Amino acid sequence: MAKATKASQQEAVLGEFAFFNFLWTFYRNNRGMIRREYRDLTKKFLDFNDPDHNPKAFLRTPQFEALEMYVFLKEFLGNARVEQIFKDWFDRAGKFADRTEGGVANSQGQVTLFEAVTREQYQVVFDMMKRNRRTYPNYIFALTMGTGKTILMATCIFYEFILANKWPKDGKYCHNALVCSPDKTVLQSLRELESFPLARVVPPEYVNFLTTHIRFHYLEETGTSLDTLDKSRFNVIVSNVQKIILKKKHKQDSAIDTLFRATPEVFKEAGTVYADAADLYGFDEPQDEAELTTNQRFEKLTRLEQLGIYVDEAHHAFGKDLAKDMGIGAKATDTSLRTTIDKLAAKLKSAGTQVVACFNYTGTPYVGKTVLPEVVYAYGLKDAINNQYLKTVDLKGYTNSRTSEFVKIAVDDFCDQTDGLLPEGLTPKMAFFAASIDEAVNELKPAVERALIDRDIPASRILVNVGDAKYTSNDDERAFRRLDYPESEKQFIILVNKGREGWNCRSLFGVALYRQPTSKVFVLQASMRCLRAIGDMQHTGHIYLSEGNLAILNNELEQNFRMTVEDLKGAAKDKETVEVRVNEPVRIKIKRVRREFHLEEKVLTEGADLKFNMADKAAWADLTDRYRLMVTHRTELGPGKISDRVTDLTAQRSKLTYSPLMIVSEVARYLNRSPFEVEGLLTSSVQGMDATVEVVNAYNELLHDLIIPQLFGHLFTVSSTMTPEEYEVDLVKVPAEGFYRVTAEKDKIVRETDAPAVPVAHKSFHLDTYCFDSKPEQTLFWDLIREGKVRKLYFTGMLTHGQSDFFIQYVDPDSKAVRTYYPDFLFEREDGRMVIVEVKGDHQVDTPVVQAKREFAEQMAVASGMTYELIKGTDAEAHSYARLLN
Repeated sequence: MAKATKASQQEAVLGEFAFFNFLWTFYRNNRGMIRREYRDLTKKFLDFNDPDHNPKAFLRTPQFEALEMYVFLKEFLGNARVEQIFKDWFDRAGKFADRTEGGVANSQGQVTLFEAVTREQYQVVFDMMKRNRRTYPNYIFALTMGTGKTILMATCIFYEFILANKWPKDGKYCHNALVCSPDKTVLQSLRELESFPLARVVPPEYVNFLTTHIRFHYLEETGTSLDTLDKSRFNVIVSNVQKIILKKKHKQDSAIDTLFRATPEVFKEAGTVYADAADLYGFDEPQDEAELTTNQRFEKLTRLEQLGIYVDEAHHAFGKDLAKDMGIGAKATDTSLRTTIDKLAAKLKSAGTQVVACFNYTGTPYVGKTVLPEVVYAYGLKDAINNQYLKTVDLKGYTNSRTSEFVKIAVDDFCDQTDGLLPEGLTPKMAFFAASIDEAVNELKPAVERALIDRDIPASRILVNVGDAKYTSNDDERAFRRLDYPESEKQFIILVNKGREGWNCRSLFGVALYRQPTSKVFVLQASMRCLRAIGDMQHTGHIYLSEGNLAILNNELEQNFRMTVEDLKGAAKDKETVEVRVNEPVRIKIKRVRREFHLEEKVLTEGADLKFNMADKAAWADLTDRYRLMVTHRTELGPGKISDRVTDLTAQRSKLTYSPLMIVSEVARYLNRSPFEVEGLLTSSVQGMDATVEVVNAYNELLHDLIIPQLFGHLFTVSSTMTPEEYEVDLVKVPAEGFYRVTAEKDKIVRETDAPAVPVAHKSFHLDTYCFDSKPEQTLFWDLIREGKVRKLYFTGMLTHGQSDFFIQYVDPDSKAVRTYYPDFLFEREDGRMVIVEVKGDHQVDTPVVQAKREFAEQMAVASGMTYELIKGTDAEAHSYARLLN
């Protein structure tokens, strides 16, 4: 019984503990510190794809966050294996030496404190990670379907190649990429890798390099060989897993095979003439043709250096099959893709190179009741629907219906629901999944034809794709691939075992599945096909299932997404897309401060004071306290008695050991001065070179925070001037099509028509609808609109993509780049003074980014004769806003 209890406890831990949440929290809370260790080229690549930095950035939020995590694992953690990362995180060692207890953000963006992970919980998860570890780093990115995993994967490969070209000897970067897909359908979709416009995700100065150097190789047909040059770089090999996977040999060699199959040993014994030419006979290649194509590809892969492996659509298998594909519980004799990758990694290592890492892109972080241990980033199905990356769901289950009745009900409802709908000029499509070819041809197709006749829809709108040339011609296959083209006339698609994965038909709006298939997970895979987003607004996907399939779907959702059918139906139901129109074009006068810096070089002198003195204990403590790692251990001595013991773990922090040459090189690079000149300055300084090396090795941060700035001040004089420049700006630009589309939670949408109950509603609503991000914003709005001391009130925080000229530019403390910030409110007080207000969550108020926004906003406000106020969310909800009016 005790063992059973312990096993159930372990199962509970593995089912609930998601390390990727803690990893993301650490990254988010320390983004500035982490980015300081990135190369400039890496920062440039990230900034180009960051929507906060580049308004034209192409990647969606989950794609960019996953890219951030990808770079974080590589640049900051050095491609460490997940179990080592987890161990260092728990022990506060290495790169996590400065980690503090934090929180995990919930779906509303609020941070909730979590309990410290216990040693027992840690051991259970760590043991799981160790059992499934590989000889190479193995990461899982779990992004639900429709969020753009293929584009994300392409972006990661482009990033790898750009960095590998710049630093070819750095083992962190991939020189070649092997992309594995589970089946032919996904393999076809991966052609997007080659056709995808690089300029969308690659800074313009690197587009030509990639276009010129990348070579794509597609292994589609059984007889296709891989023709990469040995030790070449920048190859992208795209293959169905069956084309590279190692196969077991089931057939024993006959006596004749043994006799006539010459070996290297036979030729060596035959004399030097044959022995010298032995390599021409290809003894490493088997003779059987099927085995030859498999091994030829595998052998070719072993001759490429610095190989990165990308497993796309790893979620084609769920549950136990997904566990096997990920190597969980797989035996050494398994002939799975994971085993092939393990063998490939071993062969590359023996050749003096390596598999840099294996990156798996899957749709779920779960295998049944267990969280996959190597997930490093996850973005779930419900979040994707809530944030409009997928359609909302209309799901209907039917009982006691024969095939013809079910089909007619489904077709009628689908046609009624999509009547007049033509997103992007495409006709909405509906897919019927049959359990067999016989059912598709002899039952389902006639039933669909009868349902269409009743609605005067021609039977030519039907397309049958069952994988049998007798019923599906080449023209049908071509039509199937062109469903998302405006000229496509097909609308009702009958499928057998098709379109489960990799079928990216965005105009698919309906799925019907009546008979129970052999595979239960097929219900989940088929149902999700109609949820891909299309157009500039969120549409609805319609799913029609028998009662039995509905129960299967509910179970599969719980197993793979930790949600129910009701959760799926309810996702995004609390959100609404509204058309926002301009009631009152408002123009205001503001003054933006233009700062000019003038740099004058001083006469070069010796004796620079670097402002540190290790002998002065008090001054040294003041200088270094912020770099020390202090941990408090709290012990309960009895009722009401608590003892706090503080331990200094600074010595355990990971740091570099600098030599004088390294310090001179780093300073010279930053100041753009001769290394000989820098060496002379450090040597002749008040503290001297030896002391400088000592303090930098004690606290690496002092090199950039103290030594370099002091030398800069010794070499240059900086003066600045501030010039206020007055502008008249539009609070909101009038949209060309007459309105803006904005999506928000229904309870945070306030329309002008909601305001008659407020007698002073005329004081606001320069737009006919306000969409608030949070309850504190909405509470403050109603408080201020009722406040007698407020003459005019404008909510300005909802249009943040160039629809307003009322913005503040600030310097981001992490990237040092100039960014744009749109405050939440602007209101006019009774005395005529204008006040700018920003509402922030309590946990965000003191962050460097918010403080940087505040600093630049206050400069603009003062220059414009305004006031800037930053108010905490809890104060807004508590109606504590009096200081805004004083």
